[in-house]
Amino acid sequence: MTQSVDVRTPDGIADAYLARPDQQPHPGVLYVMDIYGLRPTIGEMVERIASWGYIVLAPNVLYRAGRSPVLPLPDPKDAEQRTAFFQSVRPLVAELTPERLASDGAAYLDYLESAAAPGPVAITGYCMGARLAWRMTAAHSDRVAALAGFHPGGLVSDAPDSPHLSAPEVSAELYFGFADEDPSMTAEQISTLEQALDETGRTYRAEVYEGARHGFTMADGAAYNEAASERHERELRALLQRTLGRG
Repeated sequence: MTQSVDVRTPDGIADAYLARPDQQPHPGVLYVMDIYGLRPTIGEMVERIASWGYIVLAPNVLYRAGRSPVLPLPDPKDAEQRTAFFQSVRPLVAELTPERLASDGAAYLDYLESAAAPGPVAITGYCMGARLAWRMTAAHSDRVAALAGFHPGGLVSDAPDSPHLSAPEVSAELYFGFADEDPSMTAEQISTLEQALDETGRTYRAEVYEGARHGFTMADGAAYNEAASERHERELRALLQRTLGRG
């Protein structure tokens, strides 16, 4: 079952979905949304993960701009609407600095851990959410056993605080399912990320889903790919089983 909850952070209140299979204690999973925000598709995804035997929290990471929906969702087939949406939402995403993500991540983990069974949790992120999930994991590595990212973007850049540079701070087991020919995470950038992880000796897998476009897990999007989405569920479930012991 899924309910709407409010998570108090140092900067305000984040509305969120909380899903659980029953009232028994279960390991926790933090779900970090894509740029389109909380909506029925996200609710369905967190319910599915919860059905494997987990308590899942999906916060509105853009809560500083308001409760969900922060912005009206564009028609995925309307290029003009999508362009206008991204022009409006990107400044909101840019406000999520590493410092803010560390602070927000602590609040999300505190809330999740208060509802879940004792022990470390896992984080899974989608699109921009994978990058945000990486930041939260790096800031709270002692609390996170696993990190998954699907069609992630922006994990490698030329910026002095590029996420991949904090690889030594990430101790979780990692899995990445990249979209094929994704301009937000090119083959060169994937190679750079893998090199950074190899140098740390972390346990990870990074796979490119051939023929799958950026956003392939989202059933309400134009890039949805059923086969790739089902593969992502198998890989995520296996990662959670290995690291949290359920599912």
